[in-house]
Amino acid sequence: MRAGNRRGAGRRIHLEDLAGDAGWCRLAEIEGIDVDLRYAGRDNFAGRVLYPGMDCAWLRREAAEGLARAAAWLAVQRPGVRLRVLDALRPQRVQESIWAEVEGTPMAHYFAEPRRGSIHSFGMAVDVTLLHADGREADMGSGFDEMSLASHPALDAEHLALGLLSAAQLAERGWLYAAMARGGFHGIPSEWWHFDHGDRDAVRRELVRVR
Repeated sequence: MRAGNRRGAGRRIHLEDLAGDAGWCRLAEIEGIDVDLRYAGRDNFAGRVLYPGMDCAWLRREAAEGLARAAAWLAVQRPGVRLRVLDALRPQRVQESIWAEVEGTPMAHYFAEPRRGSIHSFGMAVDVTLLHADGREADMGSGFDEMSLASHPALDAEHLALGLLSAAQLAERGWLYAAMARGGFHGIPSEWWHFDHGDRDAVRRELVRVR
Protein backbone atom coordinates (compact mmCIF):
# COMPACT_ATOMS: atom_id res chain seq x y z
CA MET A 1 0.00 0.00 0.00
CA ARG A 2 1.24 3.45 -0.83
CA ALA A 3 1.83 5.71 2.15
CA GLY A 4 -0.19 8.50 0.58
CA ASN A 5 -3.34 6.42 0.78
CA ARG A 6 -3.11 5.64 4.48
CA ARG A 7 -5.74 7.37 6.55
CA GLY A 8 -5.73 5.68 9.93
CA ALA A 9 -7.79 3.03 11.64
CA GLY A 10 -11.42 3.71 12.37
CA ARG A 11 -11.98 6.41 9.77
CA ARG A 12 -14.84 6.11 7.33
CA ILE A 13 -16.00 7.68 4.11
CA HIS A 14 -19.53 7.58 2.73
CA LEU A 15 -20.13 5.72 -0.51
CA GLU A 16 -21.71 8.81 -1.98
CA ASP A 17 -18.44 10.77 -1.53
CA LEU A 18 -16.10 8.44 -3.44
CA ALA A 19 -16.39 10.29 -6.73
CA GLY A 20 -14.41 13.17 -5.26
CA ASP A 21 -11.60 11.03 -3.85
CA ALA A 22 -8.54 10.36 -6.03
CA GLY A 23 -7.75 7.22 -4.04
CA TRP A 24 -10.69 5.40 -5.65
CA CYS A 25 -11.28 4.09 -9.18
CA ARG A 26 -14.48 3.20 -11.00
CA LEU A 27 -14.60 -0.34 -12.36
CA ALA A 28 -15.56 1.11 -15.74
CA GLU A 29 -12.11 2.71 -15.96
CA ILE A 30 -10.27 -0.64 -15.70
CA GLU A 31 -9.34 -2.05 -19.09
CA GLY A 32 -9.88 -5.68 -20.00
CA ILE A 33 -12.57 -6.63 -17.49
CA ASP A 34 -16.29 -7.33 -17.58
CA VAL A 35 -18.56 -6.24 -14.72
CA ASP A 36 -21.67 -8.03 -13.46
CA LEU A 37 -22.18 -7.08 -9.81
CA ARG A 38 -24.36 -9.84 -8.44
CA TYR A 39 -25.36 -8.01 -5.27
CA ALA A 40 -26.79 -5.23 -7.45
CA GLY A 41 -29.25 -7.82 -8.79
CA ARG A 42 -30.95 -10.97 -7.55
CA ASP A 43 -28.39 -13.58 -8.63
CA ASN A 44 -26.80 -14.02 -5.21
CA PHE A 45 -27.18 -16.03 -2.01
CA ALA A 46 -30.08 -13.87 -0.79
CA GLY A 47 -32.01 -13.87 -4.06
CA ARG A 48 -32.66 -10.14 -3.85
CA VAL A 49 -31.01 -6.79 -4.58
CA LEU A 50 -28.52 -6.02 -1.80
CA TYR A 51 -27.24 -2.73 -3.29
CA PRO A 52 -30.53 -0.88 -3.89
CA GLY A 53 -29.84 2.55 -5.36
CA MET A 54 -26.11 2.21 -4.59
CA ASP A 55 -23.18 2.68 -6.96
CA CYS A 56 -20.80 0.00 -5.68
CA ALA A 57 -18.72 -0.32 -8.86
CA TRP A 58 -15.55 0.95 -7.16
CA LEU A 59 -12.16 -0.25 -5.90
CA ARG A 60 -9.34 1.53 -4.18
CA ARG A 61 -6.80 2.75 -6.71
CA GLU A 62 -4.11 0.20 -5.79
CA ALA A 63 -6.54 -2.72 -6.06
CA ALA A 64 -7.85 -1.38 -9.37
CA GLU A 65 -4.32 -1.16 -10.75
CA GLY A 66 -3.68 -4.72 -9.62
CA LEU A 67 -6.86 -5.92 -11.33
CA ALA A 68 -5.77 -4.22 -14.56
CA ARG A 69 -2.44 -6.07 -14.40
CA ALA A 70 -4.22 -9.37 -13.82
CA ALA A 71 -6.51 -8.73 -16.80
CA ALA A 72 -3.59 -7.77 -19.03
CA TRP A 73 -1.68 -10.96 -18.15
CA LEU A 74 -4.75 -13.10 -18.82
CA ALA A 75 -5.33 -11.43 -22.20
CA VAL A 76 -1.85 -12.47 -23.32
CA GLN A 77 -1.96 -15.99 -21.89
CA ARG A 78 -5.56 -16.82 -22.90
CA PRO A 79 -6.72 -14.52 -25.71
CA GLY A 80 -10.46 -14.01 -25.63
CA VAL A 81 -10.83 -14.83 -21.92
CA ARG A 82 -11.52 -11.96 -19.55
CA LEU A 83 -12.03 -11.39 -15.86
CA ARG A 84 -15.65 -10.82 -14.84
CA VAL A 85 -16.10 -8.87 -11.60
CA LEU A 86 -18.96 -10.24 -9.51
CA ASP A 87 -18.48 -8.02 -6.44
CA ALA A 88 -16.10 -5.23 -5.52
CA LEU A 89 -16.83 -2.52 -2.95
CA ARG A 90 -19.39 -3.61 -0.37
CA PRO A 91 -20.32 -0.76 1.99
CA GLN A 92 -20.26 -1.37 5.72
CA ARG A 93 -24.00 -0.72 5.94
CA VAL A 94 -24.60 -3.65 3.57
CA GLN A 95 -22.19 -5.89 5.45
CA GLU A 96 -24.08 -5.16 8.66
CA SER A 97 -27.39 -5.99 7.00
CA ILE A 98 -26.04 -9.28 5.62
CA TRP A 99 -24.55 -10.22 8.98
CA ALA A 100 -27.86 -9.63 10.74
CA GLU A 101 -29.36 -12.19 8.37
CA VAL A 102 -26.66 -14.88 8.50
CA GLU A 103 -25.36 -14.64 12.08
CA GLY A 104 -25.87 -17.93 13.87
CA THR A 105 -26.34 -19.88 10.63
CA PRO A 106 -23.83 -21.96 8.62
CA MET A 107 -23.64 -19.08 6.13
CA ALA A 108 -21.89 -16.90 8.71
CA HIS A 109 -18.64 -18.76 7.91
CA TYR A 110 -18.60 -17.00 4.53
CA PHE A 111 -18.98 -13.41 5.77
CA ALA A 112 -16.78 -11.18 7.91
CA GLU A 113 -18.23 -10.01 11.22
CA PRO A 114 -18.89 -6.28 10.66
CA ARG A 115 -17.04 -5.03 13.74
CA ARG A 116 -13.85 -6.55 12.37
CA GLY A 117 -14.76 -5.55 8.85
CA SER A 118 -14.93 -7.13 5.43
CA ILE A 119 -12.01 -6.28 3.13
CA HIS A 120 -14.72 -5.56 0.54
CA SER A 121 -15.74 -2.57 2.68
CA PHE A 122 -12.27 -1.07 2.25
CA GLY A 123 -12.36 -1.48 -1.53
CA MET A 124 -9.46 -3.94 -1.36
CA ALA A 125 -11.28 -7.20 -2.19
CA VAL A 126 -12.90 -8.41 -5.36
CA ASP A 127 -14.97 -11.43 -6.37
CA VAL A 128 -14.17 -12.60 -9.89
CA THR A 129 -14.59 -15.40 -12.39
CA LEU A 130 -13.47 -16.05 -15.97
CA LEU A 131 -15.58 -15.06 -18.98
CA HIS A 132 -15.06 -16.81 -22.32
CA ALA A 133 -15.32 -15.04 -25.65
CA ASP A 134 -18.71 -16.65 -26.36
CA GLY A 135 -20.18 -15.08 -23.22
CA ARG A 136 -20.02 -18.24 -21.09
CA GLU A 137 -18.65 -18.05 -17.60
CA ALA A 138 -16.02 -20.70 -16.92
CA ASP A 139 -17.18 -23.87 -15.19
CA MET A 140 -15.52 -23.65 -11.79
CA GLY A 141 -17.26 -26.68 -10.31
CA SER A 142 -19.51 -24.57 -8.10
CA GLY A 143 -21.31 -21.29 -8.54
CA PHE A 144 -20.59 -17.84 -7.16
CA ASP A 145 -21.95 -17.56 -3.63
CA GLU A 146 -22.40 -21.34 -3.47
CA MET A 147 -21.67 -21.91 0.18
CA SER A 148 -20.54 -25.50 0.04
CA LEU A 149 -17.28 -27.42 0.37
CA ALA A 150 -17.09 -27.61 -3.43
CA SER A 151 -16.29 -23.89 -3.38
CA HIS A 152 -13.28 -24.27 -1.07
CA PRO A 153 -9.93 -23.92 -2.88
CA ALA A 154 -8.25 -25.52 0.13
CA LEU A 155 -9.99 -28.77 -0.84
CA ASP A 156 -9.28 -28.67 -4.59
CA ALA A 157 -6.85 -31.60 -4.59
CA GLU A 158 -9.10 -33.73 -2.38
CA HIS A 159 -12.15 -33.03 -4.50
CA LEU A 160 -10.24 -33.90 -7.66
CA ALA A 161 -9.12 -37.22 -6.16
CA LEU A 162 -12.68 -38.05 -5.10
CA GLY A 163 -14.12 -37.13 -8.48
CA LEU A 164 -16.16 -34.24 -7.06
CA LEU A 165 -14.34 -31.74 -9.27
CA SER A 166 -12.92 -32.41 -12.71
CA ALA A 167 -9.45 -31.63 -14.00
CA ALA A 168 -11.00 -29.14 -16.43
CA GLN A 169 -12.78 -27.31 -13.61
CA LEU A 170 -9.60 -27.10 -11.57
CA ALA A 171 -7.70 -25.87 -14.61
CA GLU A 172 -10.13 -22.98 -14.92
CA ARG A 173 -9.67 -22.21 -11.22
CA GLY A 174 -5.92 -22.40 -11.74
CA TRP A 175 -6.02 -19.82 -14.53
CA LEU A 176 -8.06 -17.52 -12.29
CA TYR A 177 -5.67 -17.94 -9.34
CA ALA A 178 -2.65 -17.35 -11.61
CA ALA A 179 -4.07 -14.20 -13.18
CA MET A 180 -5.05 -12.67 -9.86
CA ALA A 181 -1.63 -13.45 -8.37
CA ARG A 182 -0.06 -11.44 -11.21
CA GLY A 183 -2.06 -8.47 -9.96
CA GLY A 184 -0.91 -8.84 -6.36
CA PHE A 185 -4.08 -10.55 -5.13
CA HIS A 186 -4.34 -13.64 -2.97
CA GLY A 187 -7.29 -15.95 -2.42
CA ILE A 188 -8.88 -17.43 0.68
CA PRO A 189 -9.46 -21.10 1.60
CA SER A 190 -13.27 -21.11 1.40
CA GLU A 191 -14.26 -19.20 -1.78
CA TRP A 192 -12.65 -19.70 -5.20
CA TRP A 193 -14.03 -16.33 -6.36
CA HIS A 194 -12.72 -14.09 -3.53
CA PHE A 195 -9.37 -12.28 -3.66
CA ASP A 196 -7.80 -9.71 -1.35
CA HIS A 197 -5.26 -7.11 -2.36
CA GLY A 198 -2.76 -6.51 0.43
CA ASP A 199 -2.53 -7.83 3.94
CA ARG A 200 -5.90 -8.01 5.69
CA ASP A 201 -4.63 -6.78 9.03
CA ALA A 202 -2.83 -3.85 7.41
CA VAL A 203 -5.93 -2.96 5.38
CA ARG A 204 -8.10 -2.90 8.49
CA ARG A 205 -5.48 -0.94 10.44
CA GLU A 206 -4.43 1.63 7.85
CA LEU A 207 -7.24 2.26 5.36
CA VAL A 208 -10.57 4.00 5.49
CA ARG A 209 -13.78 1.96 5.51
CA VAL A 210 -16.69 2.88 3.24
CA ARG A 211 -20.00 3.43 4.91
